[in-house]
Amino acid sequence: MADTYLPEGMPLPGYDPGSPDEGFWEACRRHELMVQRCADCKTFQHTPEIICHKCHSFNYEFVKTSGKGVVYSYMNSEYPVHPALKDRVPYNVVLVELPEAGNVRMVGNLVDAVYDEIYIGMPVEVVFEDHPGAEVTLPLWKRADK
Repeated sequence: MADTYLPEGMPLPGYDPGSPDEGFWEACRRHELMVQRCADCKTFQHTPEIICHKCHSFNYEFVKTSGKGVVYSYMNSEYPVHPALKDRVPYNVVLVELPEAGNVRMVGNLVDAVYDEIYIGMPVEVVFEDHPGAEVTLPLWKRADK
């Protein structure tokens, strides 16, 4: 069994200091799921952007969530999208809707279910996977209905 869900050799996301997604990734390193919200019109958005997609304000903040959501859509990837994943297929990819954050949706891996167990509306919660060498922590998803 691997120490991490994503194998060694898999490129990991990163961010540039001062970029709009810095608050999201810094929160993940603290094992907190935060979603960007416009400080003016209070609209949530993900992925983080420099401007609000609703009112075009440049004022934003990050709001801590419980990390609980529901599966909005899902798929089972049969083909590795990177050579490092060749021994990991098939794997689950979910689109998770966060009701407490304006129903924004985040894509991620569902790490503790076989494909036939997944269903639309299935409650899930975030789990975090630290990659100290890469200085990144990834948000992943696990079932919350067990």
